[in-house]
Amino acid sequence: MHGGGRYVDLDRAMTALMAEDCPLTDRELEVLCAVNGAGRAADIARRVHLSPGTVRNYLSSAMQKLGVGTRLEAVERARDRGWL
Repeated sequence: MHGGGRYVDLDRAMTALMAEDCPLTDRELEVLCAVNGAGRAADIARRVHLSPGTVRNYLSSAMQKLGVGTRLEAVERARDRGWL
């Protein structure tokens, strides 16, 4: 028993402290999740119920924030950092 005190898992605490904050908005993350390979913006737009132009804008913004040149690189970087 912990006598009413709090228990802190040191491994989880260190992971949380070292985790990089995600610069992407919820909508940018949603669009990146919908990329699924090399689908066109129109295909992605249908999945997330947005216009193709809006999808392109979100993808462009996410790519710029992540410093990558393609949407697939953006997905990979976001996954590597645990944001997707």
